[in-house]
Amino acid sequence: MAAPELWDDQARAADILRERASLIQATEEYAARRQQLEDLELMLDMALEEDDHQILKEVARDLTAMEREFSDWELKLLLGAEDDDKNAIVTIHAGAGGTEAQDWAEILLRMYLRFAERKGFKTETIDLLPGDEAGVKSVTFTVSGPYANGFLKSENGIHRLVRISPFDASGRRHTSFAAVQVLPEVDDRIEIDIQENDLRIDTFRASGPGGQHVNKTSSAVRLTHLPTGLVVSSQSERSQHRNRELAMKVLRARLYNLEKRKQEAKKQELQETQKDIAWGSQIRSYTLQPYRLIKDHRTKHEEGNVDAVLDGDLDRFVEAYLLNPGEES
Repeated sequence: MAAPELWDDQARAADILRERASLIQATEEYAARRQQLEDLELMLDMALEEDDHQILKEVARDLTAMEREFSDWELKLLLGAEDDDKNAIVTIHAGAGGTEAQDWAEILLRMYLRFAERKGFKTETIDLLPGDEAGVKSVTFTVSGPYANGFLKSENGIHRLVRISPFDASGRRHTSFAAVQVLPEVDDRIEIDIQENDLRIDTFRASGPGGQHVNKTSSAVRLTHLPTGLVVSSQSERSQHRNRELAMKVLRARLYNLEKRKQEAKKQELQETQKDIAWGSQIRSYTLQPYRLIKDHRTKHEEGNVDAVLDGDLDRFVEAYLLNPGEES
């Protein structure tokens, strides 16, 4: 984190450059898609005029590809919350149930890794505790890429699986649970930007021994940070300018500590949103037996193509959540 005494100009410049690069990329992407669509319209007119079935097939193929690209782009437009643009830290914990639940946790891990691969995100495993016989007890990994946290925040909660257990010789149906926690990767810097109009500056005579050492000028400084109510004084130096510098140094440190506590409180709040890994608290159910259906209990969105979803095709669940987060079960 940037030292509270110093204004990290390089860090601010880096933020501005990243934002500039993101805006340039968005405008260039729009221009490229518009040009691509105009080219396809021209090809379609030529194909119809010349009755060229081969070109018609090429246009149809390219339009299908563009439709997928536009769907992905539309999702990005829905990502505007405070932490959406950050990388994500994902943790999966198997619920009670031994090998069955641990296998389910590994299935979810594969699903998210495939989803990240589809999006062009990079993943890195930080910690993995293997299961006793199969699967994983817990795993933590990072997902890095544009709006990774925004795309994955819909997965935060309890996931329930119903299936015929491959570990049960009797072929009985089992229900398993796993908890998924998605947190934004925290920026290590805390910028302390103190605006002049946020300060009330009072000067007064410094107290001290009498006689010739009495300060006859108002060199002591008291700073009041109006938004937070923090008050800092300095009177150790004879120079008012120097006392103000020292008071600002202390004020920056206290504001830094305040922001640090806010970040920790926010982390704690996100972690406390996790519910017990048990019945009735799931956000999504994956039913493989006696029928095949995946249902999100917050948005009511359903998908019958279970294999595609478990292979990382989560876009429609993500879109449904971003359009209407709904209420968790």
